[in-house]
This record gives sequence, structure tokens and C-alpha cells, in this order.
Amino acid sequence: MKLFAAIRRLLRILLVVIRYRLDDIILDLPMPWWLRTSSYLLPWRWLPRRPSELSRGARLRLALEGLGPIFIKFGQLLSTRRDLLPADIADELALLQDKVPPFEPARAKALIEQQLGAPVGQLFARFEEQPLASASVAQVHAARLHSGEEVVVKVIRPNLKPIIQQDIAWLLLLARTAERASIEARRLHLIEVVEDYARTIYDELDLLREAANSSQLKRNFEGSDLLYVPQVHWDYCRPQVLVMERIYGIPVTDMAALAAQNTDMRALAERGVEIFFTQVFRDSFFHADMHPGNIFVSREQPWNPQYIAVDCGIVGSLTPEDQDYLARNLMAFFKRDYRKVAQLHIDSGWVPAQTKVNEFEAAIRTVCEPIFEKPLKDISFGQLLVRLFQVARRFNMEVQPQLVLLQKTLLNIEGLGRELYPQLDLWTTGQPYLERWMRQRMSPRQVLKNVQSQIEQLPHLASMSRDLLERLSNPHTRNAPVPWRERQRGWPLRLIGAALLAAGALLLAGGLDDPLDLALWPAWLMLAAGTYIVVRR
Repeated sequence: MKLFAAIRRLLRILLVVIRYRLDDIILDLPMPWWLRTSSYLLPWRWLPRRPSELSRGARLRLALEGLGPIFIKFGQLLSTRRDLLPADIADELALLQDKVPPFEPARAKALIEQQLGAPVGQLFARFEEQPLASASVAQVHAARLHSGEEVVVKVIRPNLKPIIQQDIAWLLLLARTAERASIEARRLHLIEVVEDYARTIYDELDLLREAANSSQLKRNFEGSDLLYVPQVHWDYCRPQVLVMERIYGIPVTDMAALAAQNTDMRALAERGVEIFFTQVFRDSFFHADMHPGNIFVSREQPWNPQYIAVDCGIVGSLTPEDQDYLARNLMAFFKRDYRKVAQLHIDSGWVPAQTKVNEFEAAIRTVCEPIFEKPLKDISFGQLLVRLFQVARRFNMEVQPQLVLLQKTLLNIEGLGRELYPQLDLWTTGQPYLERWMRQRMSPRQVLKNVQSQIEQLPHLASMSRDLLERLSNPHTRNAPVPWRERQRGWPLRLIGAALLAAGALLLAGGLDDPLDLALWPAWLMLAAGTYIVVRR
């Protein structure tokens, strides 16, 4: 049955490829002559075809939509990798909408009862069977607790994991095939992109992870008038069910509703930027899926607007070193100190240590100087970061997952901010925050805190030093092999012995009519050798 389902899925993919002429896009990539010649063996290419009126990006987008929710989410993730994709394809993939028909309420209720161990009527005072929203991974129902609190119940789609495994297997197969056939495909690191996607979507299947992320983000902004995160009801949370406070905000893209309540759009846009910098530099814990569907605006105090964030399934974090290097990079960029930018990339380990600073500096200057000819308010911060990653990749920059999530989040925030308030100058809004953060890192209080942290490590360092000196003074007694390791080293040999025993027994079984036949001496030799190896100490 599984084989039949896999073949059926493959045929479905093939039909979509033919319909949207994705083979033409693939054949435009550099590839060996023999592979290009073999394309003439594809039957559908023998038929006359009219030129398509759609661009290659539009055809790819429509194909992913036709292949279903897993491929749609893959396209959404791929659209954030602008350092890998041509601009026209990235722009089209950014238009992908994750709109999926809901599954039956009865199945949702059955899954809730299975996860929580009680009937829905006993768990909730009211449960609305008509879902509020439905996406590729889960759908959401409104409900009320017996305590009177209005909540939403998020339920993972049933039987989703086998479908995801099947689709990811085909995506990996396509990626491996493309990378073997094309230098351009290898440059795009398609296998790596698919593996990143697999990790992301499997994380989204665990709603306890999302609940924990939501609780952390709420704690980070407790009492803040910048961002509100709904309360998680932990007693009702399981791996496939999440229950949290229901919010009644305005979708951030509903411009008419925001205008109707006289929302201060400039303050709203600037607060989005402030939230981003606060999450990245103060907390090192940022919501990495801040597309418009996950962001609302509070209906209270429109003159002092507050954001509401939901769906914390994907979050990112930076190490203190990454935070420092990123802040110094951004400051150096806007001072056009390209040599410092190049040196920081090498010092941070983002590009190999053997990279020539002068060459890297020249490449960065070539890309960035045309951008800085524009007025500062017209410069896209996100696009600048993308161009930087593109240059760094030419110098063998390894993929930094935390920076990819950061780039994605920054692009979302900047695009949203300029939609709300087109005159938004992201740098003027963010620069004071960055400068203040860098001053705080060097403040006497922070230096004292760092010294205190180092002092707390002294007992541990002293213990390690004492152990090291004892081992050096008594190398034979202190470095005796650990018994379990000795036994472990013998296992490969014993495995060979067992294999010899099995092979000898099989050969001997074939000659049971006359076990003393001289022709069976190899079997007896195998048995003897295998027995000796297995039983010896």
C-alpha cells in the first residue's frame, strides 16, 4: 500500500511538472551534455507546445500550490533564502498563501479527546466545531473553559507525519538528482535547504514546543506596551493539542479597520522595528515567523498601538558573539567601513580564516556602494543583508541557520513596516537602539556582571586544573583504560567470529548427508575459527 501511495504521489508530481513546464526551468540550468540530450527521451517534449505566458517564477509558484500544503510551506521557506535564489523566483514564492480546506470537526474532537483523555464536553463549557482558521499543519477552533475564559484550541492535522515523510523523501530525491546533474543546483545547496525545511516542519508538529516558545516570549515582554502574547493554558496542552487565550485584535493587514479606529500608523510601524531589535539584541529570542497572518493589533489605545503575536512554532536565537558581530557589522555598514565589515566576517568565523581581507572588502564595496547612493529612507535593510550574504557565499561562507532566520524575520518586519507607513526609515528607527545596546554592553554594570560570571566559574576551573595536574603526575594509574571501553573494543572482532560461526553452520547444513566429507573442510575451519574468536577473553 505504501509503495502504491508513493508511486501515485510520484505520478501526481510528474503531472504538475508537465502542466507548468518545470522541466524547461530545470533544463535552463547548466548541466552535462548527456543529461541535456536525454531530455529528448521525455515523451511530453515530443508534442508541440505554445510558449507560456507565465514567468518561470509564476509557474513554480502555481506548481507548488498544485502539489499541496507541504510543498507550499517548502516554497514559503525557500522564498526566505534570497541569498540562494534569483530575485524573480524569490518574489513569486513570497506570494504563496497557505490556505488549506479544514478537516472534519469530528476528527478534531476525536484527536483532542485522545490527547487530553476526556470528552470534549467535559473539557470545555463550549466548543465551536466550525474552525476559525485552517493551515497546512493544524487548524484552530474557538472554545470556552468551565472557568469562563475564552480560548482557542489548535489541533494538528491527523495522519500528517506519513504524508510529510513521503513528500520530503521526494523533495530530497529531486534535490540530490539536481545537485548531481548541475553545478548551479549545487551552488544553491538544494539538499541543505530541504533538510532545513524538514527540521522546521517536524518542529512545528510538536505543539508543546510552540507552547514553550509562547510562554518565553510572553515572559520577555511582560508588562510591555509594545507586544502582547496570549496566555498558554498548560493543563490542556499536549504534543498535538494547544490551548491558549483567545485574542480579538485586528489583522495587521486590515488597513481599513486600522484606519477606522484612528491607529497611529507611524508609531505602529516604528514599534514593529523596536520589537525586532528588542527580541534580537536584548533577549536573543525572536519570533521567526512574523508574516502578516501571525500578527494582530490591539483594539485598545489606537494612539498607543500594541502588537499581538501568535504562532510561535518557529523562533530563533543568537549567541552573545553573534549578537556583537551583527551589531558591529550593521554599524560599520552604514558608516561605509567595508574593511571592518570584511574583518568582522572573518573574525566571527562566518567566512574562512584564510579569506583575503582586501578581496572581500572590494567585493562588499562593489555590491553596497550603488545601494548607498539612494536616500537612507529608501534603502532596504533586509535587502542589504541579503546582498551581503550573497557576497559572503562567493567567499565560501557556511550557512548560518540563525542568520537565515534573522534575515527572514527582518524582511518580514521591514516589508510590513513600510506597508503600514511607507515613509518608514528603518535605520533611523533602529540606530539609536543599536547604539544604546552597544553602550550598555560596555557599561560598568555589564562589565561587573561579566566579571561576576567569570568568578562563579573559578571553583569549577580549579577542580579541572587539579584533575589535570594529578593525571600528569600519575599518567599510568590515572589513565588506565576504562573496563567498558576495553570490552567495547572487542565487539567488532566478536561480531566477525559470530559471522564465521553462522557461515560455517550454513555450509555444514548443506552437507549433512556426509558431514565428514573432505569437501566440507572450509565449513569446519570457519566453525573452529569462529568459536575461538567468540569464546576467547
